[in-house]
Amino acid sequence: MIIGVDQGYGCMKTVNFIFTTGITEYEKEPYTMQNVVKYNGKYYVCGSGRQSLVRDKTQDDSYYILTLAAIAKEMQFRNAGTKANIILAAGLPLTSFGRDKDKFIKYLKRSSFQPVKFEFEEQEYKITITDVMMYPQGYLAVIDYLEKLKNEPSVIVCDIGSWTVDVMRLDNGKPNAATCRSLELGIIRMIDEILEQIRRSTGLSVTAAQVEQVLKNQPCSLNEKANDIIREQGKMYVDKLFHTLLESGFDVAAVPIIFLGGGASLVKQNIGKNIITKASYIEDIRANAIGYEKMTNRKIGESK
Repeated sequence: MIIGVDQGYGCMKTVNFIFTTGITEYEKEPYTMQNVVKYNGKYYVCGSGRQSLVRDKTQDDSYYILTLAAIAKEMQFRNAGTKANIILAAGLPLTSFGRDKDKFIKYLKRSSFQPVKFEFEEQEYKITITDVMMYPQGYLAVIDYLEKLKNEPSVIVCDIGSWTVDVMRLDNGKPNAATCRSLELGIIRMIDEILEQIRRSTGLSVTAAQVEQVLKNQPCSLNEKANDIIREQGKMYVDKLFHTLLESGFDVAAVPIIFLGGGASLVKQNIGKNIITKASYIEDIRANAIGYEKMTNRKIGESK
């Protein structure tokens, strides 16, 4: 079974699921068994809160356990039982792909610990991760979409994630490695700034979930001043993003751009007076996971 997983700083994504990259460890059985992984005698509530930023996702078991939860969710959804051989399809930013690829494969595969035995929501699982296929983030999310832009010799791909904005230029449909940038300008930084601005201006301690709701132009019970601050900060973030892209060598007035990731819809709503030649948006944040799985299926099919 092939399962694509995008292990993001803000959310874990599979073809069929999105859940927060948060994990809380318990020595004893927790208050709920929903979204709970039991691994090596400990309990882990997955999808609760936000995981602290880590430069190295392999530094502890957190992302491994979150990946087990993602696999179990997909197995449940596909009625695949509780035992399976898994080909895991995952990704890394192109800027760190060569440096971190082998280490991340080793972290996820854990050959000496196969098969992996764990529980998810009180159901026992036994899986063997037979292979880990790694791909560059962003590129596979747009590879099928490029057919719509096949007459464009160059296209910028801008993947706006929770912590980083990963940008690359494609020339004739292929990534130009020299242009890849990973900018620490993700949505989490903007939301933290908004929360602080609201505290200073109104004394209110609103939540990140409320801020995200307003940024999506969805109803939320906040006073008008807080709403205004959120909307204004959202516009300022988009302006800053465009300036940073230009400073990094990406001239969106000259080259078409595809926005994807959690921030794509925010850019779409706040593009304002920015000079841009042509913008496209992939707002489904599962796009990377879908791309990983689709490409792996294609490769397996071609090898048969």
